[in-house]
Amino acid sequence: MQLKSILVLSALGLAFLMPSLTQAQFTYPATRKTETVDTYFGTQVADPYRWLEDDYSEETKNWVKAQNEVTFKYLANIPFRKAWLDRLEKTNNYPKYSSPSRNNGYYYFYKNDGLQNQSVLYRQKGLSGAPEVVIDPNTLSAGGTTSLAIFSLSKNGKYAVVGTSEGGSDWRTMYVRDMSTGKNLSDEIKWAKVTGVSWQGDGFYYSRYPQPEPGKELSTKNENHQVYFHKVGTPQSQDVLVYQDPANPQRFHGVFTSDDEKYSFLNISDRGKGKQGNALWYRAGKDPAAPFKPLIAEPGEFTYSPIDVVKGKFLMSTNDGAKNRRVVLIDPKNPAPANWKTIIAEKPEPLTSVSSAGGKLFVSYSKDVTTRVYVYSLDGKMEREVQLPALGSAGGFGGSRKEKQVFYTFTSFAYPPSIYTYDIATGKSTLFRAPEVDFNPDAYETKQVFYTSKDGAKVPMFIIHKKGLELNGKNPTILYAYGGFNVSVTPSFSMSRISWLEQGGIYVSANIRGGSEYGEAWHEAGMRLKKQNVYDDFIAAAEYLIANKYTSTKYLACQGGSNGGLLVGAVINQRPDLFGVAIPQVGVMDMLRFQKFTIGWNWIAEYGSAEATEEDFKNLYAYSPLHNIKAGTSYPNVLITTADHDDRVVPAHSFKYAAELQSKARTDRPALIRIETESGHGASNLKKSLEVVADMYAFCFYNMGLTPKF
Repeated sequence: MQLKSILVLSALGLAFLMPSLTQAQFTYPATRKTETVDTYFGTQVADPYRWLEDDYSEETKNWVKAQNEVTFKYLANIPFRKAWLDRLEKTNNYPKYSSPSRNNGYYYFYKNDGLQNQSVLYRQKGLSGAPEVVIDPNTLSAGGTTSLAIFSLSKNGKYAVVGTSEGGSDWRTMYVRDMSTGKNLSDEIKWAKVTGVSWQGDGFYYSRYPQPEPGKELSTKNENHQVYFHKVGTPQSQDVLVYQDPANPQRFHGVFTSDDEKYSFLNISDRGKGKQGNALWYRAGKDPAAPFKPLIAEPGEFTYSPIDVVKGKFLMSTNDGAKNRRVVLIDPKNPAPANWKTIIAEKPEPLTSVSSAGGKLFVSYSKDVTTRVYVYSLDGKMEREVQLPALGSAGGFGGSRKEKQVFYTFTSFAYPPSIYTYDIATGKSTLFRAPEVDFNPDAYETKQVFYTSKDGAKVPMFIIHKKGLELNGKNPTILYAYGGFNVSVTPSFSMSRISWLEQGGIYVSANIRGGSEYGEAWHEAGMRLKKQNVYDDFIAAAEYLIANKYTSTKYLACQGGSNGGLLVGAVINQRPDLFGVAIPQVGVMDMLRFQKFTIGWNWIAEYGSAEATEEDFKNLYAYSPLHNIKAGTSYPNVLITTADHDDRVVPAHSFKYAAELQSKARTDRPALIRIETESGHGASNLKKSLEVVADMYAFCFYNMGLTPKF
C-alpha cells in the first residue's frame, strides 16, 4: 500500500453555534474541516476531521463541550426523561449478588445493596457466617467512578492482588493486600493492561505495556506486551521480566499457572497479523526465570486453552481438528498433534466452555443459543447432564480439585440471575440465592423465531414483550445485535430492559452471523471479507419484524455497542429508510484507521486492515460507517453515545462520525452525540449506566411520537 497524508489546516477557527431545537431543523456546532487526504492503493480518501483524534487538545475539548450542550439541552426538553430515570432507579433498587468462590475457609462474593455505584466485595466464614466488607470501591473516588477490576487471592488466602480502574479505563493499577489485616502493602504496579493475575508461591505473574507518553495514555497504540513476575513486598522496579517479544510488538502475552502451581503456561496471540489462534508454551517448576518449552510453537488459526493437569499431562480445549471444539489430552513429552488423545469428541453443537472442579469436567454447549451442561470424568466419560431450571444461559461451575460442590448462575430474558449450588456426588442442584425483584415473569413472553437472510441463511432471533401484544405494526421496538468476534449473545435478564417492556415495548435480540452461536463456522461467515453477511442478517431481522406487524419503521429502533455500534452505523447507511431511531454506542466507525489506536490492531484478525491489502481496503471502505454517509439523506433519529475515558474504542471514532453525519444528513431529524465524562467503554458506575439507558429510552419514545405511562 502507498499511504500519503496531506494536511492543510483551515484558517478558520472552530465556531460554535447554539442549536435550534425545533423538530423542523437542527443546527449543530460547526466543526472545522481540513484538507487531509490519504491514498490507499490509488484511491484518495478525505479525512477532514482528523484533528478530533487528539482528544487532549483544547480544540477537541471545546468541541466536546459544545456538542454536549446541544445534546443535553435536547434531552432535557423531553418531558418524561426524568420520570424514566426515576423508574429505572426504582426497579434497579434491589440487592444483587455474585456467585461465591471459596478460599481458605472463606466464601468471597460481591453485593450491591441496590443503587450503589460499585458492588462491594464481602467474605464470610462458611455459607452461614456473618459477611464482612473486604473492599468497598465506592470509597475509592468521590464520584464512584473507580472500580475494582481485579481481585485475585493467593492459594493460601494470605494475600490478594487488588486492581483498580479509573473512570472506566482499561489501564489497571494493582496493589497487594494483606488479608489478615485488610491493609495494602507498599507494593504498587502501574500500566497493567490486558492482564490477569496468576499466583505462584509468594508472587504472581501479570502483563503490562511500557509507560505511554504523558497526555496520550488513552489513545496511544499499545505495543510490546510484557509479562512480569512480582514478589510480594518488593517494588515494581525489581519485578522479573518473564517474557517479551519486541520483534512482534502487536502480540499479547500472558502467563497463568495450574491449580497446584507446579506448571506455568505462556499464552501468545498475534491478532495484529490477522491470526485467530494462539501459541502455547509451558514449563515445570516455580522458577520465574526458567525457560518455557513449546506445545504449540507459533500462533496460527487454532486456539488452545488449558483446562487442568492430570498426572503430568495437559487437558486442553481446542478447535484444532474440530470446528466446534473438542477436549484433548497432551503429553508434554510427546506434544505433536498425532500423539494427542481425544477425551471429549466434537459434537454438532459448539462447545462454549470447560471447567474443572472436584475431579470432574463441566462441559457447556450451546444449542440454538441456550446452554446445556454435562459432567464428565477426567478421562472423558459422560456421567450426567446438569438439569437447568429452564431454557436460558448458565455459567460458573469452577473450583479446585477438592471441591464437593460448585456454584453456577442461571438466567434468561424473563428469569432474573439466580445462583444455584450443584452437589458433585449426587448431581442435585439447589437454589442458593434468588433476587427479590419487582417483576412478574408471567406478564411477559419470549419466543425464538428463525428468519431467512439475504443469502438464504436461517438466523435465530428472540422476541420479548408483554403477553397479549397486538400485532398492529405500532409497537415501539428495539432491535439489538452484536455480530462479531466470536461473541454469542445469549439470553440474559435486565431490570432496566423491563422498564421498556412494561411500556408496551418489544425487545429483540438477533443472533446474526459473526458470533459463536453455531460455532466457528457461524463466526467465519460474518468476519473479514464476509462482514456484509452481518449487515444483511440485521436488515433481514428488521424486515421480518415489520412484515409480521410487530412494528413499523417509525417505531423501530436499532441499537448496538462497540462492534455492534459499527453494525448500527453501517446498516443505517445501507438502509436509512428501515429504522426510525438509531443508537450506535461506542462504535468502531472509522474502519480505515482503527488499528492506529490503543489495542485496535487486535481487531485486524476480525476485520482485516486497509493498510495490508487492496482487497481488505476495498472491503472495509465499502461499509465503514464514517465513509459511507450520503449527503442529503434522511437518516433515522440518531443518538450516538461514547465516553471520554474509552481507551478501547477511542471516542475519536464517534467524534468524527458525528461530525460527518451532522455535516451531510438532512437537518429535519436529530443527529446527536452524547459524550459521557469519567467513563469508558462501559459505564464507570451504576448512576451513569442508568442515566444513559434513561436517555436512550426517552429519545426513542420521543422520536416515535409516544408518551410512556409511569
